[in-house]
Amino acid sequence: MKHVLLLLLMLMVAAAATAWIRYGGGERYPDLTSAPILQQEALEVVLSYPLPIGNVAVSKTGRIFFTVHPEARPEGNKLLEFTDGAAVPYPDIRRQAELFDTVLGVAIDRQGRLWTIDHGNHGIRSARLLAFDLDSGEVVHDHHLPAEIAPAGSFLQDLQISVDGRTIIIADASFWRKRPAIIVYDVETATARRVLESHLSVSAGKFLIAHDGREMRFFGGLVALRGGVDGIALGPEWLYYGALSGSSMYRVRLHDLRNVELPPAQLAKRVEEYSAKPLSDGLSTDVEGNVYVTDVEHNAIFVIGAAREPRTLLRSAHIRWPDAMSFGPDGWLYVADSALQEVVLQSQENIQANSPYRIFRFRPGVAGIPGQ
Repeated sequence: MKHVLLLLLMLMVAAAATAWIRYGGGERYPDLTSAPILQQEALEVVLSYPLPIGNVAVSKTGRIFFTVHPEARPEGNKLLEFTDGAAVPYPDIRRQAELFDTVLGVAIDRQGRLWTIDHGNHGIRSARLLAFDLDSGEVVHDHHLPAEIAPAGSFLQDLQISVDGRTIIIADASFWRKRPAIIVYDVETATARRVLESHLSVSAGKFLIAHDGREMRFFGGLVALRGGVDGIALGPEWLYYGALSGSSMYRVRLHDLRNVELPPAQLAKRVEEYSAKPLSDGLSTDVEGNVYVTDVEHNAIFVIGAAREPRTLLRSAHIRWPDAMSFGPDGWLYVADSALQEVVLQSQENIQANSPYRIFRFRPGVAGIPGQ
Protein backbone atom coordinates (compact mmCIF):
# COMPACT_ATOMS: atom_id res chain seq x y z
CA MET A 1 0.00 0.00 0.00
CA LYS A 2 2.84 2.37 0.82
CA HIS A 3 4.35 1.82 -2.62
CA VAL A 4 0.96 2.43 -4.29
CA LEU A 5 0.48 5.69 -2.42
CA LEU A 6 4.00 6.78 -3.32
CA LEU A 7 3.35 6.00 -6.98
CA LEU A 8 0.08 7.96 -6.92
CA LEU A 9 1.85 10.90 -5.30
CA MET A 10 4.57 10.82 -7.96
CA LEU A 11 1.94 10.74 -10.71
CA MET A 12 0.12 13.68 -9.18
CA VAL A 13 3.33 15.68 -8.91
CA ALA A 14 4.22 14.83 -12.52
CA ALA A 15 0.75 15.85 -13.72
CA ALA A 16 0.94 19.13 -11.82
CA ALA A 17 4.39 19.87 -13.22
CA THR A 18 3.20 19.11 -16.76
CA ALA A 19 0.17 21.38 -16.31
CA TRP A 20 2.34 24.21 -14.96
CA ILE A 21 4.81 23.90 -17.85
CA ARG A 22 2.01 23.99 -20.43
CA TYR A 23 -0.43 26.40 -18.81
CA GLY A 24 1.21 28.14 -15.87
CA GLY A 25 3.99 30.60 -15.19
CA GLY A 26 4.50 33.91 -16.91
CA GLU A 27 5.85 37.34 -16.09
CA ARG A 28 4.14 40.68 -15.65
CA TYR A 29 3.86 42.93 -18.70
CA PRO A 30 4.99 46.57 -18.59
CA ASP A 31 2.37 49.29 -18.37
CA LEU A 32 2.29 51.11 -21.73
CA THR A 33 -0.33 53.68 -20.76
CA SER A 34 0.36 57.40 -20.98
CA ALA A 35 -1.76 60.51 -20.43
CA PRO A 36 -5.07 59.85 -22.26
CA ILE A 37 -5.92 61.92 -25.30
CA LEU A 38 -9.60 62.02 -24.28
CA GLN A 39 -11.06 62.71 -20.86
CA GLN A 40 -13.01 59.87 -19.30
CA GLU A 41 -16.11 62.08 -19.40
CA ALA A 42 -16.17 61.28 -23.13
CA LEU A 43 -17.33 57.79 -22.19
CA GLU A 44 -21.09 57.11 -22.14
CA VAL A 45 -23.01 54.13 -20.81
CA VAL A 46 -25.17 52.65 -23.58
CA LEU A 47 -26.74 49.74 -21.72
CA SER A 48 -26.47 47.63 -18.58
CA TYR A 49 -27.19 43.91 -18.42
CA PRO A 50 -27.28 41.47 -15.47
CA LEU A 51 -24.98 38.93 -17.17
CA PRO A 52 -21.46 39.42 -18.58
CA ILE A 53 -21.40 40.78 -22.10
CA GLY A 54 -19.33 39.11 -24.80
CA ASN A 55 -19.09 40.98 -28.11
CA VAL A 56 -21.00 43.90 -29.61
CA ALA A 57 -21.93 44.93 -33.16
CA VAL A 58 -23.73 48.11 -34.19
CA SER A 59 -25.41 48.49 -37.58
CA LYS A 60 -25.22 51.54 -39.83
CA THR A 61 -28.70 52.51 -38.64
CA GLY A 62 -27.71 52.27 -34.97
CA ARG A 63 -29.14 48.85 -34.07
CA ILE A 64 -27.12 47.34 -31.20
CA PHE A 65 -26.54 43.60 -30.92
CA PHE A 66 -24.55 41.77 -28.25
CA THR A 67 -23.81 38.30 -26.96
CA VAL A 68 -23.81 37.05 -23.39
CA HIS A 69 -20.30 35.83 -22.63
CA PRO A 70 -20.25 32.01 -22.77
CA GLU A 71 -17.69 31.83 -19.94
CA ALA A 72 -20.57 32.97 -17.69
CA ARG A 73 -22.36 29.73 -18.60
CA PRO A 74 -25.69 31.41 -19.41
CA GLU A 75 -28.73 29.18 -19.52
CA GLY A 76 -31.15 31.56 -21.21
CA ASN A 77 -30.80 34.11 -23.99
CA LYS A 78 -27.38 34.33 -25.66
CA LEU A 79 -27.79 36.83 -28.53
CA LEU A 80 -29.78 40.00 -27.95
CA GLU A 81 -30.69 43.32 -29.54
CA PHE A 82 -30.94 46.44 -27.40
CA THR A 83 -34.02 48.27 -28.58
CA ASP A 84 -36.34 50.81 -26.94
CA GLY A 85 -34.33 50.61 -23.74
CA ALA A 86 -34.62 46.82 -23.37
CA ALA A 87 -32.50 43.79 -24.31
CA VAL A 88 -34.61 41.55 -26.56
CA PRO A 89 -33.61 38.01 -27.68
CA TYR A 90 -32.54 37.96 -31.33
CA PRO A 91 -33.86 36.75 -33.69
CA ASP A 92 -36.48 35.66 -31.12
CA ILE A 93 -36.72 33.86 -27.79
CA ARG A 94 -38.01 30.63 -29.33
CA ARG A 95 -34.89 29.89 -31.39
CA GLN A 96 -32.20 30.73 -28.83
CA ALA A 97 -31.54 27.14 -27.76
CA GLU A 98 -31.80 25.86 -31.34
CA LEU A 99 -29.32 28.35 -32.81
CA PHE A 100 -26.80 29.05 -30.04
CA ASP A 101 -24.52 26.98 -27.87
CA THR A 102 -21.52 29.10 -26.85
CA VAL A 103 -21.89 32.02 -29.24
CA LEU A 104 -19.43 34.88 -28.69
CA GLY A 105 -18.23 36.78 -31.79
CA VAL A 106 -20.68 39.01 -33.64
CA ALA A 107 -20.17 41.37 -36.61
CA ILE A 108 -22.22 43.05 -39.34
CA ASP A 109 -21.25 43.18 -43.01
CA ARG A 110 -22.08 45.79 -45.64
CA GLN A 111 -24.59 43.40 -47.21
CA GLY A 112 -26.95 43.77 -44.24
CA ARG A 113 -26.12 40.48 -42.54
CA LEU A 114 -25.39 39.86 -38.87
CA TRP A 115 -22.75 37.13 -38.46
CA THR A 116 -22.06 35.11 -35.31
CA ILE A 117 -19.38 32.57 -34.42
CA ASP A 118 -20.05 29.86 -31.83
CA HIS A 119 -16.96 27.99 -30.60
CA GLY A 120 -18.85 24.86 -29.51
CA ASN A 121 -17.57 24.96 -25.93
CA HIS A 122 -13.87 25.14 -26.86
CA GLY A 123 -14.33 22.74 -29.77
CA ILE A 124 -15.81 19.94 -27.66
CA ARG A 125 -18.95 20.33 -29.74
CA SER A 126 -19.29 21.64 -33.28
CA ALA A 127 -18.31 25.26 -33.94
CA ARG A 128 -20.99 27.08 -35.93
CA LEU A 129 -21.05 30.12 -38.21
CA LEU A 130 -24.42 31.81 -38.70
CA ALA A 131 -25.64 34.83 -40.65
CA PHE A 132 -28.98 36.60 -40.21
CA ASP A 133 -30.69 38.98 -42.58
CA LEU A 134 -31.09 42.17 -40.54
CA ASP A 135 -34.37 43.10 -42.21
CA SER A 136 -36.17 39.78 -41.69
CA GLY A 137 -34.19 38.11 -38.90
CA GLU A 138 -34.05 34.92 -40.97
CA VAL A 139 -30.98 32.69 -41.09
CA VAL A 140 -29.31 33.16 -44.49
CA HIS A 141 -26.12 31.20 -43.87
CA ASP A 142 -25.54 28.25 -41.55
CA HIS A 143 -22.29 26.29 -41.48
CA HIS A 144 -20.88 23.84 -38.95
CA LEU A 145 -17.10 23.98 -39.07
CA PRO A 146 -15.47 20.51 -39.25
CA ALA A 147 -13.14 19.19 -36.55
CA GLU A 148 -10.02 19.81 -38.62
CA ILE A 149 -10.90 23.53 -38.68
CA ALA A 150 -12.26 23.84 -35.11
CA PRO A 151 -10.70 20.94 -33.17
CA ALA A 152 -11.14 20.15 -29.49
CA GLY A 153 -9.36 22.82 -27.47
CA SER A 154 -9.93 25.55 -30.05
CA PHE A 155 -11.63 28.82 -29.12
CA LEU A 156 -13.19 30.59 -32.12
CA GLN A 157 -14.19 33.90 -30.63
CA ASP A 158 -13.84 36.90 -32.94
CA LEU A 159 -14.73 37.41 -36.59
CA GLN A 160 -14.63 40.11 -39.25
CA ILE A 161 -16.06 40.30 -42.77
CA SER A 162 -14.45 41.67 -45.91
CA VAL A 163 -15.97 44.71 -47.61
CA ASP A 164 -17.40 42.58 -50.43
CA GLY A 165 -18.90 40.08 -47.98
CA ARG A 166 -17.06 37.15 -49.57
CA THR A 167 -14.59 36.33 -46.81
CA ILE A 168 -14.94 35.79 -43.07
CA ILE A 169 -11.82 35.95 -40.90
CA ILE A 170 -12.05 34.16 -37.54
CA ALA A 171 -9.55 34.16 -34.67
CA ASP A 172 -8.81 30.94 -32.77
CA ALA A 173 -7.21 31.93 -29.45
CA SER A 174 -6.73 28.24 -28.52
CA PHE A 175 -6.51 28.67 -24.74
CA TRP A 176 -6.39 24.92 -24.05
CA ARG A 177 -5.05 23.35 -27.26
CA LYS A 178 -2.25 25.93 -27.51
CA ARG A 179 -2.24 25.87 -31.32
CA PRO A 180 -3.81 29.24 -32.25
CA ALA A 181 -4.58 30.10 -35.85
CA ILE A 182 -6.48 32.34 -38.21
CA ILE A 183 -9.40 30.78 -40.05
CA VAL A 184 -10.28 32.01 -43.54
CA TYR A 185 -13.84 31.18 -44.59
CA ASP A 186 -15.13 31.56 -48.17
CA VAL A 187 -18.83 32.43 -48.01
CA GLU A 188 -19.60 31.44 -51.62
CA THR A 189 -18.07 27.96 -51.42
CA ALA A 190 -18.70 27.41 -47.68
CA THR A 191 -15.12 26.21 -47.21
CA ALA A 192 -12.61 27.11 -44.50
CA ARG A 193 -8.84 26.94 -44.05
CA ARG A 194 -6.63 27.21 -40.95
CA VAL A 195 -3.64 29.42 -41.69
CA LEU A 196 -0.61 30.62 -39.71
CA GLU A 197 -1.24 27.94 -37.07
CA SER A 198 1.21 28.36 -34.17
CA HIS A 199 3.03 31.14 -36.05
CA LEU A 200 4.76 33.67 -33.80
CA SER A 201 2.24 36.35 -34.76
CA VAL A 202 -0.75 34.38 -33.46
CA SER A 203 0.90 32.80 -30.42
CA ALA A 204 0.65 33.82 -26.78
CA GLY A 205 3.68 35.35 -25.12
CA LYS A 206 4.79 34.20 -21.70
CA PHE A 207 3.01 37.07 -19.99
CA LEU A 208 0.77 36.95 -16.95
CA ILE A 209 -2.36 39.09 -17.11
CA ALA A 210 -3.02 41.10 -13.95
CA HIS A 211 -5.81 43.57 -13.20
CA ASP A 212 -5.68 45.88 -10.19
CA GLY A 213 -2.90 43.70 -8.82
CA ARG A 214 -4.98 40.54 -9.20
CA GLU A 215 -3.21 37.95 -11.33
CA MET A 216 -5.29 35.76 -13.63
CA ARG A 217 -4.11 32.45 -12.17
CA PHE A 218 -6.24 29.44 -11.37
CA PHE A 219 -6.02 26.02 -9.70
CA GLY A 220 -3.39 27.09 -7.22
CA GLY A 221 -1.30 28.82 -9.87
CA LEU A 222 -1.01 25.79 -12.16
CA VAL A 223 -2.99 27.59 -14.90
CA ALA A 224 -2.71 31.20 -16.07
CA LEU A 225 -5.09 32.91 -18.48
CA ARG A 226 -2.94 33.17 -21.57
CA GLY A 227 -4.42 33.27 -25.07
CA GLY A 228 -3.31 33.40 -28.67
CA VAL A 229 -4.74 35.54 -31.45
CA ASP A 230 -7.80 37.26 -30.07
CA GLY A 231 -8.84 40.64 -31.44
CA ILE A 232 -8.83 41.15 -35.21
CA ALA A 233 -9.57 44.24 -37.30
CA LEU A 234 -10.12 44.06 -41.05
CA GLY A 235 -9.74 47.00 -43.40
CA PRO A 236 -10.07 46.99 -47.20
CA GLU A 237 -6.48 45.77 -47.62
CA TRP A 238 -5.04 44.60 -44.29
CA LEU A 239 -5.97 42.28 -41.45
CA TYR A 240 -4.58 43.57 -38.15
CA TYR A 241 -4.32 41.12 -35.27
CA GLY A 242 -2.53 40.21 -32.07
CA ALA A 243 -2.53 37.65 -29.29
CA LEU A 244 -4.32 38.35 -26.02
CA SER A 245 -1.03 37.67 -24.24
CA GLY A 246 1.17 39.10 -26.99
CA SER A 247 3.37 42.18 -27.04
CA SER A 248 3.07 42.98 -30.76
CA MET A 249 0.43 43.87 -33.32
CA TYR A 250 0.80 42.21 -36.73
CA ARG A 251 -0.80 42.63 -40.11
CA VAL A 252 -1.15 40.62 -43.32
CA ARG A 253 -2.87 41.44 -46.58
CA LEU A 254 -6.37 40.09 -47.13
CA HIS A 255 -5.35 39.22 -50.69
CA ASP A 256 -2.66 36.88 -49.35
CA LEU A 257 -5.05 35.25 -46.88
CA ARG A 258 -7.49 34.57 -49.70
CA ASN A 259 -4.85 33.08 -52.00
CA VAL A 260 -5.32 29.31 -51.72
CA GLU A 261 -2.31 28.75 -53.99
CA LEU A 262 0.09 30.60 -51.68
CA PRO A 263 2.22 28.06 -49.75
CA PRO A 264 2.05 28.35 -45.94
CA ALA A 265 5.73 29.27 -45.71
CA GLN A 266 5.24 32.12 -48.17
CA LEU A 267 2.18 33.41 -46.32
CA ALA A 268 4.17 33.39 -43.08
CA LYS A 269 6.88 35.51 -44.73
CA ARG A 270 4.30 38.12 -45.73
CA VAL A 271 3.21 38.76 -42.15
CA GLU A 272 4.44 42.15 -40.89
CA GLU A 273 5.10 43.12 -37.30
CA TYR A 274 3.21 46.41 -37.13
CA SER A 275 3.66 47.89 -33.66
CA ALA A 276 3.88 47.29 -29.94
CA LYS A 277 0.62 46.88 -28.03
CA PRO A 278 -0.71 46.24 -24.51
CA LEU A 279 -2.12 42.88 -23.47
CA SER A 280 -5.33 43.20 -25.40
CA ASP A 281 -8.69 41.74 -26.32
CA GLY A 282 -10.69 43.73 -28.89
CA LEU A 283 -9.48 45.56 -32.00
CA SER A 284 -11.11 47.89 -34.48
CA THR A 285 -10.01 50.18 -37.30
CA ASP A 286 -11.38 53.42 -38.76
CA VAL A 287 -11.63 54.79 -42.29
CA GLU A 288 -8.21 56.46 -42.02
CA GLY A 289 -6.47 53.23 -41.07
CA ASN A 290 -5.98 53.94 -37.36
CA VAL A 291 -6.14 50.78 -35.25
CA TYR A 292 -7.87 50.77 -31.86
CA VAL A 293 -6.84 48.20 -29.26
CA THR A 294 -8.07 47.55 -25.74
CA ASP A 295 -5.76 47.26 -22.72
CA VAL A 296 -7.32 44.61 -20.47
CA GLU A 297 -4.97 45.30 -17.55
CA HIS A 298 -5.37 49.07 -17.25
CA ASN A 299 -9.00 49.89 -18.20
CA ALA A 300 -7.79 51.64 -21.34
CA ILE A 301 -8.15 51.91 -25.09
CA PHE A 302 -5.15 52.68 -27.30
CA VAL A 303 -4.95 54.07 -30.82
CA ILE A 304 -2.16 53.20 -33.24
CA GLY A 305 -1.77 55.56 -36.18
CA ALA A 306 0.53 55.87 -39.17
CA ALA A 307 3.56 56.38 -36.90
CA ARG A 308 2.90 52.91 -35.46
CA GLU A 309 3.24 54.14 -31.89
CA PRO A 310 0.51 53.05 -29.44
CA ARG A 311 -1.02 56.01 -27.59
CA THR A 312 -3.56 55.93 -24.78
CA LEU A 313 -6.77 57.28 -26.22
CA LEU A 314 -9.07 56.87 -23.23
CA ARG A 315 -8.87 55.38 -19.76
CA SER A 316 -11.63 54.83 -17.21
CA ALA A 317 -11.99 52.62 -14.15
CA HIS A 318 -15.61 52.08 -15.19
CA ILE A 319 -14.41 49.72 -17.95
CA ARG A 320 -13.30 46.67 -16.00
CA TRP A 321 -12.16 44.55 -18.97
CA PRO A 322 -12.56 46.33 -22.32
CA ASP A 323 -13.38 43.57 -24.75
CA ALA A 324 -14.83 43.81 -28.26
CA MET A 325 -15.32 47.11 -30.11
CA SER A 326 -17.62 48.13 -32.93
CA PHE A 327 -18.08 51.40 -34.77
CA GLY A 328 -21.61 52.67 -35.11
CA PRO A 329 -23.07 55.64 -37.02
CA ASP A 330 -22.05 59.25 -36.34
CA GLY A 331 -18.49 58.30 -35.36
CA TRP A 332 -19.36 56.45 -32.15
CA LEU A 333 -17.07 53.61 -31.09
CA TYR A 334 -18.84 51.05 -28.88
CA VAL A 335 -16.95 49.00 -26.28
CA ALA A 336 -18.20 45.85 -24.55
CA ASP A 337 -17.04 45.49 -20.96
CA SER A 338 -16.97 41.75 -20.23
CA ALA A 339 -15.29 42.10 -16.78
CA LEU A 340 -13.65 38.73 -17.41
CA GLN A 341 -11.67 38.83 -14.18
CA GLU A 342 -15.03 38.34 -12.45
CA VAL A 343 -16.22 35.68 -14.89
CA VAL A 344 -13.58 33.15 -15.95
CA LEU A 345 -13.83 30.04 -13.73
CA GLN A 346 -15.83 32.04 -11.19
CA SER A 347 -18.99 30.96 -9.36
CA GLN A 348 -22.43 32.14 -10.38
CA GLU A 349 -22.62 33.93 -7.04
CA ASN A 350 -19.50 35.95 -7.89
CA ILE A 351 -20.78 36.74 -11.38
CA GLN A 352 -24.10 37.96 -9.97
CA ALA A 353 -22.38 39.95 -7.23
CA ASN A 354 -20.43 41.93 -9.85
CA SER A 355 -23.48 42.74 -11.95
CA PRO A 356 -24.42 44.79 -13.92
CA TYR A 357 -22.22 44.53 -17.00
CA ARG A 358 -22.15 47.33 -19.56
CA ILE A 359 -21.57 48.52 -23.09
CA PHE A 360 -20.02 51.97 -23.43
CA ARG A 361 -19.40 54.32 -26.32
CA PHE A 362 -17.29 57.37 -27.13
CA ARG A 363 -16.26 59.40 -30.17
CA PRO A 364 -12.56 58.98 -31.05
CA GLY A 365 -12.74 61.78 -33.62
CA VAL A 366 -12.54 59.61 -36.75
CA ALA A 367 -15.44 57.56 -38.13
CA GLY A 368 -15.23 53.84 -38.78
CA ILE A 369 -17.25 51.21 -40.62
CA PRO A 370 -20.37 50.38 -38.56
CA GLY A 371 -20.65 46.81 -37.37
CA GLN A 372 -16.92 46.14 -37.31
